[in-house]
Amino acid sequence: MSRAHQYHQPNASDSPDDNSDSDIELDIDELGPRGRIEQHNSEGFPSWPQQSPESRIPLRNLRISRTRGFTDGGHGKHEYHPDGSDADRAVEDNVPLLDSTDNSGMAVNAMEQDPRRHSPNHRFASFFSSTRNNVPSLIPEAQESTTNGASRNITIGQYPPPRFPPNAVSNAKYTAWSFLPRTLYNEFSFFFNMYFLLVALSQLIPPLRIGYVSTYVVPLVFVLSITLGKEALDDIARRRRDAEANKEAYTVLRLHDPPETSRRTRKRQTTKEDLRRSRLKQQSVQSNRLDILEEEEETLGHNSKDSQPGIEVDELRIRSRDIKVGDIVKLGKDQRVPADLVILKSSSADSGVTTSVPLSSKASPSGNHILEAETVPQNSKQDGTQTAAENGQPLETSGKSTLNQSDSTGEAFLRTDQLDGETDWKLRLASPLTQTLDPPDFARLRIIAGRPSKKVNEFVGTAEYLSHEDNGAHSKPVSAPLTIDNTAWANTVLASNATVLAVVVYTGAQTRQAMSTSPPRSKTGLLDCEINNLTKILCALTLSLSVTLVALEGFENQEEMKWYVAITRFLILFSTIIPISLRVNLDMGKSVYAWFIERDQGIPGTVVRTSTIPEELGRIEYLLSDKTGTLTQNEMELKKIHVGTVSYANEAMDEVASYIRQGFVTGPATNASQRSSLVTPSSTFHKTSVGASATRTRREIGSRVLDLVLALALCHNVTPSVEEENGRGFTTYQASSPDEIAIVRWTEQVGLRLIRRDRKSITLQSVETSRIVVRVQVLNVFPFTSEGKRMGIIVRFNEGDDSADVRADEAGEIWFYQKGADTVMTSIVAANDWLDEETANMAREGFRTLVIGRKKLSAQQYHDFSASYKEASLSLQSRDARMARVVKEHLEVNLELLGVTGVEDKLQKDVKPSLELLRNAGIKIWMLTGDKVETARCVAVSAKLVSRTQYIHAITKLTPATPASSALDTLSLLRSRPDSTALLIDGDSLSYFLSHHRWEFISIAVQLPAVIACRCSPTQKADIAYLIRQFTKKRVACIGDGGNDVSMIQAADVGVGIVGKEGRQASLAADFSITTFNHLTKLLVWHGRNSYKRSAKLAQFIIHRGLIISVCQTIYSIAAHFEPNALYRDWLLVGYATVYTMAPVFSLVLDKDVDEGLANLYPELYKELTNGQSLSYRTFFVWVAVSIYQGSIIQGLSQILVGSVDSPQMVSVSFTVLVINELIMVASEIVTWHRIMAASLLGTMAIYIGSVPLLGGYFDLAYVWSWGFAWRVASISAISLIPPYSVKVLRRILKPPSYRKVQGI
Repeated sequence: MSRAHQYHQPNASDSPDDNSDSDIELDIDELGPRGRIEQHNSEGFPSWPQQSPESRIPLRNLRISRTRGFTDGGHGKHEYHPDGSDADRAVEDNVPLLDSTDNSGMAVNAMEQDPRRHSPNHRFASFFSSTRNNVPSLIPEAQESTTNGASRNITIGQYPPPRFPPNAVSNAKYTAWSFLPRTLYNEFSFFFNMYFLLVALSQLIPPLRIGYVSTYVVPLVFVLSITLGKEALDDIARRRRDAEANKEAYTVLRLHDPPETSRRTRKRQTTKEDLRRSRLKQQSVQSNRLDILEEEEETLGHNSKDSQPGIEVDELRIRSRDIKVGDIVKLGKDQRVPADLVILKSSSADSGVTTSVPLSSKASPSGNHILEAETVPQNSKQDGTQTAAENGQPLETSGKSTLNQSDSTGEAFLRTDQLDGETDWKLRLASPLTQTLDPPDFARLRIIAGRPSKKVNEFVGTAEYLSHEDNGAHSKPVSAPLTIDNTAWANTVLASNATVLAVVVYTGAQTRQAMSTSPPRSKTGLLDCEINNLTKILCALTLSLSVTLVALEGFENQEEMKWYVAITRFLILFSTIIPISLRVNLDMGKSVYAWFIERDQGIPGTVVRTSTIPEELGRIEYLLSDKTGTLTQNEMELKKIHVGTVSYANEAMDEVASYIRQGFVTGPATNASQRSSLVTPSSTFHKTSVGASATRTRREIGSRVLDLVLALALCHNVTPSVEEENGRGFTTYQASSPDEIAIVRWTEQVGLRLIRRDRKSITLQSVETSRIVVRVQVLNVFPFTSEGKRMGIIVRFNEGDDSADVRADEAGEIWFYQKGADTVMTSIVAANDWLDEETANMAREGFRTLVIGRKKLSAQQYHDFSASYKEASLSLQSRDARMARVVKEHLEVNLELLGVTGVEDKLQKDVKPSLELLRNAGIKIWMLTGDKVETARCVAVSAKLVSRTQYIHAITKLTPATPASSALDTLSLLRSRPDSTALLIDGDSLSYFLSHHRWEFISIAVQLPAVIACRCSPTQKADIAYLIRQFTKKRVACIGDGGNDVSMIQAADVGVGIVGKEGRQASLAADFSITTFNHLTKLLVWHGRNSYKRSAKLAQFIIHRGLIISVCQTIYSIAAHFEPNALYRDWLLVGYATVYTMAPVFSLVLDKDVDEGLANLYPELYKELTNGQSLSYRTFFVWVAVSIYQGSIIQGLSQILVGSVDSPQMVSVSFTVLVINELIMVASEIVTWHRIMAASLLGTMAIYIGSVPLLGGYFDLAYVWSWGFAWRVASISAISLIPPYSVKVLRRILKPPSYRKVQGI
């Protein structure tokens, strides 16, 4: 027979509807109806019941695949030799697919999973068992899986790999094709731009043309070019940052045949193709599919038994974006997972056991080591999973490239805080089926995985291994279920000191993280929306004015043109009321604000990724923050212990260390050759060694401290490992919870070190003498659960000296230790009068409290418990509840209370003052985290998110079955005390409210000073941000540092990302990127406030500049008998809006009303901006009134004093006063002068004076240099400027603005 890996499924087609006659294997679900029971024949191939001829599909595309022609061409380069249509497929493999949200169009290798295979009710008797003969492949009794759907078959090491989305991070908003349509649509969705587009198009009609066409077209094109250019630059910058992330290098194992085998295979495949086609022509439609398969297998595998070559394993370094489904990725400690993986093999770095397959290492010209497997007879049993080592064959290795064989567990710990926000490390395991295989054997593996999903805590799959019999026949494939425990999702980090080999199952847009992330959207600032509304008002004003002027002349009295033509011409003349330069100035101002932010030395590393919304930083009213990595460092430290009568913290920990030195160091050994006695809780030496001369009270306290430290050193799930750095070895700890690691580190600091931990034993060492002082046998472990909120362990102490075998002492003391939350431990420990008070004190300090207790068990008591516990574990119904009941009845009764510990989750730098400043600025802060309820409560208190005077109202464990009345009653307290109550809600309850009582919940929640939401999924975070925006119409900012925060960041009005330790996903997707949380205060209170106030003032001045010239045009038209002729033509119109006024007006972006110190000292200055008072309808109409007054004075007095309505003398006086008026108005509005402001004012005035000789076509130059011109200009300027300025000064005296008040202080 041919080799096993020849029968793996080849590349998938583009879609299930692909009917092309290409060399592609059909999906299995096309060969039989869904949900059928899969059966295997004697040769291990699946077969199905007979179907009707009508239901069958022609097998012209069916093919038996093998690893492709991936050979070494002899020059150190791997070449792919195509056959059939695969050449095109290799090229098309990197082609991006459609949007991943369209699951119907996914190019997957579809095969329906057998629901009976994945039932959770059928698992291995022991997950760590080395026996694989009992692995069930099909269980007919199992119930149908609820996750039944399209799945994919993944042939490990297949080349070229199936076509799935590229494994590339993409935060870009546009593609090359969508950029122009989307950006133009966004721009012309603004009434402002649409208005000017219509005005520009009107100039193509001769009766409506006024002056040069370029006067109207060029400004519009310029504005659009600036805006589109900014969008393009921002998106290009995103793509460059994505490219950096996608270039991260990873080690990938590639499996392929030796060169000789590849040439032989290609020749054989040609023969196979001819044979297949001839046979298919002769087969009737009614023939059994399996018969065809068997005949082809027999032909392909004829006489192949004796010539079975090995598989070569190439270890390559490739970019993250080049990783594909089916690749085997090799990961090490602290390495980020690049795609969604299924763990095949995990090797502890401490094991040092070489692989069980002989490997020869040869260096390729590229410098990579190629591992070549020698031919090893596969003398396996029927299950086909025994290796050469199991059969007793000698193992030899050569070269330096070896793979460490892990222990039987295949354990690995992952940090998932960047995915789901949980701080606890997750234990992941390799399947027993794959853990014992060697890399060359992976070629016989097939992974069946479900369709892509956004559920990060669910996965259903199957691993199948096809082996050979001695006679060359195929044995029955061995199957093993795959669950969430066998996976490593993208954007998690390998935390344990191990080497992991994992196969890629989902890439790019189909990973869990990507599917939980909403697509990026184009964000529009509130200021832009407000200006758009003001533009509509100005347009209505322009239309009314045009109609009024035509009406005053009379609709029937229009001799030269129709009345509607006259109205349109007036509209074009008054188009300066809506200045097109407004958008140009505002966009350029935003670029200046971004430049200020990125070059601020007070917030180094800050990056502005979306430069179109810096003003939004000054309007934030709700801040949604992640916890882990954002508010906290996710570094735990035990800060305090309490033993009943005394507590220890800070420097007092030295006294604890002295107790440990006396209790665990001093022993009967007098020299190094003697053995030290092992310590037990009841040993007389342990109890009396605190000090013979000490008082009785001190001895009692010391004894309690020793018991507590010993309990903390034993009651945990921490595993030590030794690492090397710079030639020095040091111990690191691995555990699912950082709290436990913090506690074990503390026990080491005070003198008791954990040096060994496995599933059967724990060994402790004295730090002082480096001698083993405690050895215990682990009898039972009761892990921590969210429902139980406690963790327990039963151990048997070894007695005698430190050479005793752990399992040799069956008469040792048996103790039950337990630690847990005070809410559950209070009823378990013996009665006391100090526990509640002390845990409350620690909670107020923000510590995560754990209560520790113990109980001594006799041999008979443990025997009774063990028998009952075993009986309960075999129950088929309510197993967990029965097991918990046995533990409660036998163990959790009157435990001896040893003490309380307080663990602090280290906060980010200056988090407390930052949150306080933001609250004083009027910002309501929500903390959204995927972590546990207790953890979130402690962090909220320690970070001062919740003040001491606020009551925390907790809503937890609401389910869809909860009555509506009961759920709404939980909100009643919040409704009665919204100002002094903070809400703590878990993910299930939040989901319930968002589904059933959406508006009732959000209407109350938005009034609270703080909300803490726990166990939130990424989608829930985004939903909350969207709901607050929708309900309140206020500005919402979201800040986070992990991939699980991307959806929330993109759903917010302003997204802020922190560059995290484990990745930059949040930073890349955010509008603003910072390095620490405390930089947010300066970003909002200083830069955000300045950006908004400057843009508001800039917009008002530009509107004033356009209004005043339109008022002049109106006065001129009235005086000219309502003729629609232009007052200022061509260059005068363009020059006024650009050269003569633009620089001074734009220099307002440098203005500031207070300095940074006052802005931080008085955050209330930020609060007043949230009402939008700087640019409101009131301020708008004030500027309209000023413009009408000044425009009327300028044009009216110019015509009166000059004595002419339409003459060069009048135009020269009117235009000169207009320019001077605007320059002086700018100077009067400046609060803090800057040298650039003075230079722009003086420079603009000089430019105007210097350009006057060039304006002979518009001015009477002889008149300009006369005294009559000078006194008229001075008089008109004084009358137009003095009254408005006087009113402004008077208002400041009577009602000074806030910044004036703080400056006075």
